[in-house]
Amino acid sequence: MTNPYFDPDDYSDISENEISARQQLDVPLSLGGERLDAALAKLLPDYSRSRLTQWIKDGHVLVDGKSIAPKTKMLGGERLDVTILYSQEEMAFQPENIPLNIVFEDEHLIILNKPAGLVVHPAAGHWSGTLLNGLLHHWPALAQVPRAGIVHRLDKDTSGLMVVAKTLPAQTELVRQLHARTVKRIYRAIADGIVPFDGTIDTQMGRDPHNRQKMAVLKFGGKQAITHVRVLERFANHCYIECKLETGRTHQIRVHMREAKHPLAGDPSYGNVRHKMTEEAAVAVKTLGRQALHAYSLTLVHPASGEERNWKAPLPADLQQLLDTLRGYSLQDGLPSAEMAFATGQDDDDDDDAEDDDDDGVEVIYVR
Repeated sequence: MTNPYFDPDDYSDISENEISARQQLDVPLSLGGERLDAALAKLLPDYSRSRLTQWIKDGHVLVDGKSIAPKTKMLGGERLDVTILYSQEEMAFQPENIPLNIVFEDEHLIILNKPAGLVVHPAAGHWSGTLLNGLLHHWPALAQVPRAGIVHRLDKDTSGLMVVAKTLPAQTELVRQLHARTVKRIYRAIADGIVPFDGTIDTQMGRDPHNRQKMAVLKFGGKQAITHVRVLERFANHCYIECKLETGRTHQIRVHMREAKHPLAGDPSYGNVRHKMTEEAAVAVKTLGRQALHAYSLTLVHPASGEERNWKAPLPADLQQLLDTLRGYSLQDGLPSAEMAFATGQDDDDDDDAEDDDDDGVEVIYVR
């Protein structure tokens, strides 16, 4: 963000993580006799007195063009020139005109189809250009709802359906449904290798003790994570699968499929870069440039009507292109399909071919 009133030569000590705006104020006669810091606290009540005092000490508050001490008493009538400093985090919750693919909207809900590459919530490295910024522009009243109505999220490079609450009662009810595991979320994905049968992965998950940027299946501790997997198509070196979430842990599908020895194609954090495939498939996976994961179906009870509603989002063009390429090397016969659970957590010697990735995964955000 560029501020026309900010000259970096005048305020060279402002952190690169801060953004400034200049404001001019007149000290009213009624504040005559007050210390500068006390008078400023009454003129700018949205900021703490300690913060204002620090601005005065740092020279970001000028009184009639001069920098003075915080304890200096005002006479009334002075002109204050205040450089207000905002952190990147404070500036994050600003509306931005970001196109949104809205599938459904009423006065209670927004159902949208998030594209790959869009970060859901502002965080370090992504203080602007997020879905939250776009939502605040689309529906400004979301500024009054915690997290702008976001109750769950997809990682940056996962596409597909999300629900956003437009009111606090709707958000409270959606969080209750998520907590009760009654929201049905089905994902479509392309996994490495030949997944031999349908099944359920039921593990404990938590932060990877060797890499805090990642999640991992844990033998002890963690939270229960359950993913139901169904094979839709088998190819020479990959499978097209459907994953139904029963829980919503960070990176759950990505971690579970890695644990099942079938990581998602193209996954930069949990994938297998040495997975063998045809040259055409390798080019298609590289062209995809992300994990092959899409939130395909979302079912929930409407928080106002009580009616169960379902929405579906077809595969985006990049995933469809990968799927079409793999279909040229289809393997349809010779493999069983059975309701069996994947064996998980039995092998601690699995090679780690993943690269670091800071994206948040399929995660339920419980708003209090």
